[in-house]
Amino acid sequence: MVKMIVGIIGGSDGLGKTLVYYFRDEFEVYITGRDHKKGRQVADELNVEYIESNEEITRMSDIVIISVPIQHTCDVIREVAPFMKSGSVMIDVTSVKEGPTRTMGEVLPESVEYIPTHPVFGPRTTRLDNQVIVLTADAKGKWYSKVYDYLAKKNMRIIETSAEKHDFMMSIVQVLTHFSFISTASAIEKLRVDISETEDYESPIYNLMIDMIARIVSQNPYLTYNIQSVNTNGDKVRNTFADAVLELRDVINNGDSDEFVNIAIRATKNMGDIKNALGRSDKAIGALSYEYSYLYESIGQEVGLKHIYSGKIHVGVLESIDGKTAVLKDGNKRKELRIANIRILLPEELHQWKIENWKTKTSSISCVFPKNVNAEIIRKTVLMHENILDVKLVDEYDGPQIDDDFISLTFEITGLTKEDVNRVKELFTAFGGVIR
Repeated sequence: MVKMIVGIIGGSDGLGKTLVYYFRDEFEVYITGRDHKKGRQVADELNVEYIESNEEITRMSDIVIISVPIQHTCDVIREVAPFMKSGSVMIDVTSVKEGPTRTMGEVLPESVEYIPTHPVFGPRTTRLDNQVIVLTADAKGKWYSKVYDYLAKKNMRIIETSAEKHDFMMSIVQVLTHFSFISTASAIEKLRVDISETEDYESPIYNLMIDMIARIVSQNPYLTYNIQSVNTNGDKVRNTFADAVLELRDVINNGDSDEFVNIAIRATKNMGDIKNALGRSDKAIGALSYEYSYLYESIGQEVGLKHIYSGKIHVGVLESIDGKTAVLKDGNKRKELRIANIRILLPEELHQWKIENWKTKTSSISCVFPKNVNAEIIRKTVLMHENILDVKLVDEYDGPQIDDDFISLTFEITGLTKEDVNRVKELFTAFGGVIR
């Protein structure tokens, strides 16, 4: 079966690069980029093809995805529109929708469908399920249902709306939050506060807030600026925020406690379902506390820690933890891992990982038992040990070297480690056996 060709213009960086991971197993994926050397390296890394020309990738693709910086999106749409195949579809993934939607409608021929989209997640996202994606199509052609069904099968949360409504909502979700977070980070910097010194005083809420602020301010500042500047609702939102800050400042400076309370009550009422908000934040705080407690109680024990971005799993004895770092010892090697970047494997996950990644050990053990022993019960009991993978009875012997009323049974034992296999001897002894 011939796979559809997906061409990602801007696939060597950011969200465009992330999209390659999602599509490469189901489609034939090609990418372009501004830096050809980097683009070829990324293509080799992701096992896809690199094309140097936007025109060429457009001519050959069934689906063209525009994933370039916001300020260049409309220019790229105009650049490649004349080369779109009849019956193909153009999709953009820009976080501002009015400009791209209008431009695609103006420059694309009638034989080409267009679906403006906004995946409301960043390049660090590792899974599509439960992630939000917004569709702002002017019309729903044959491609629309295919794209919608594909996203639904990925268990994504799909929002269908107009470009204008999208941009207004994103002026709150992105413009206002980014602006307020960066303003807070800037104020902390102007106060010459060392964030690390606040850790001894931090509450769980402060900790979460700082993490969220850090997540925003660490993004590409040019992208953040363009989100602010391109959205046509930006001026109103920023001015309203500034007015609110100044109003609150003046109320406090004037000692007007009644007006402060009025502002706080009005703001609280407008926040919607407070109980749900408290529940979600309680979950986040509880997860942080549980994780740290679990790690603390696991000191001196074997654990598996998965890096949430690289996906690499580290297994070893947890030597120590502090507020930010877990120290793992594997033989003579020590590894320091930031607690914020790891997930603790559940016991069954760790066990399965060992089965798939460790070289198992197989050994035969012969043991003399009373003749009336039930070999199948012994086999099943040994197999109940979590690190024993297989037990086979390979020999039964009651010849001259074995006393009357006794029998020698030889079992082939496969375990995760040599130590696990050797511990089976203790079980045999418990059954009244004597190791030969």
